[in-house]
Amino acid sequence: MNGYRMDGFSGYSVKYSPFFDNKLAVASGANFGLVGNGKLHIIDINDQGKLQESNSFITQDCLFDTAWNELHENQVVVAQGDGSLRLFDITQKDYPIAVFKEHEREVLSCNWNLVSKNTFTSSSWDGSVKIWSPLRTNSLSTLVPYPMKVIEYVDRVDIPLSNQNTHSDVIQNKNCIYQSIFSPHDPNLILSCAGNSYITLFDMRQSSTSNNQQNFLSHGGLETLTCDFNKYRPNIIASGGVDNAIRIWDLRMIETTRGNLSATTTTRPKCVNEITRAHELAVRRVVWSPHDPTLLLSASYDMTCSIWKDLSFDGRSLTNRTNNTHIGKGCIAKFGGHSEFVFGTDWSLWGKPGYVASTAWDGNVFIWKGY
Repeated sequence: MNGYRMDGFSGYSVKYSPFFDNKLAVASGANFGLVGNGKLHIIDINDQGKLQESNSFITQDCLFDTAWNELHENQVVVAQGDGSLRLFDITQKDYPIAVFKEHEREVLSCNWNLVSKNTFTSSSWDGSVKIWSPLRTNSLSTLVPYPMKVIEYVDRVDIPLSNQNTHSDVIQNKNCIYQSIFSPHDPNLILSCAGNSYITLFDMRQSSTSNNQQNFLSHGGLETLTCDFNKYRPNIIASGGVDNAIRIWDLRMIETTRGNLSATTTTRPKCVNEITRAHELAVRRVVWSPHDPTLLLSASYDMTCSIWKDLSFDGRSLTNRTNNTHIGKGCIAKFGGHSEFVFGTDWSLWGKPGYVASTAWDGNVFIWKGY
């Protein structure tokens, strides 16, 4: 395990460069991101495996997420707490080369299109998903999930996200979108998850006034904090939420629900695999492996990261098994090096498979061997 300490800042997101095997981008915030500056850290891994900061950029508000430009090896976009996204050139100093500001609340996530490579997406507490081009400061499109009735199958759990007066309504803002990501298989598909427990699949080929989205309830009415596409199986996604569970879904088997706030659902959707009590606290991030269609990485508020094997699939066909029937629930590795909430984690794309980076509120960035 190798580590780097971000003095005075708490980590929110870490991403490996898709171009260099020795470079990381880390988004962070002062005072646990509740008030104060943010900072983008560019961290290099030297020949001895030591992590060292090669560049950094101070921002006026906390940074919640980061993504590398898939067409330019030196550009990184960040999601900022003032409702903006900022594009930095890591060979420059101090200032962004572009600012994108249309969101009305904190921007919680950003993700670059892995297929077309010329667009990126963002999601915000304002309940919208936006599509951007790095060549223009106005968004290309704004996507808003249909308003859905929040149906709670389990007791509600309120998790404090901030102590600022301006955020006092966050718990009631069940339409805030925690994450949006492009499909790694189709440049027109975007997946998002929200505080109302719904996951939404947008199809940008459809008109915004027609049926351009599919929605389904994912975590029993509790907040869904994270989602991800499987890198090898186009119809398989995973999600995590404040019920401490990880669920795996086949998009072909979901009965979607569409309607307004007065609508009700008649069928509770069923996942194809589930890991109940995957963590002791809320699951903050899930990331499918870029090397293996059965491996899933998770990070949690319980200060740990875990690697899971999807026992419902053996790499070739379905097994009719679930992780809950396994004595260890399919967990093949667990990392407990952090001492605060773990918000960000990512697989290394390079070298021998199994290396993982993680960052947490404790201000540490760790690289560790998962398997």
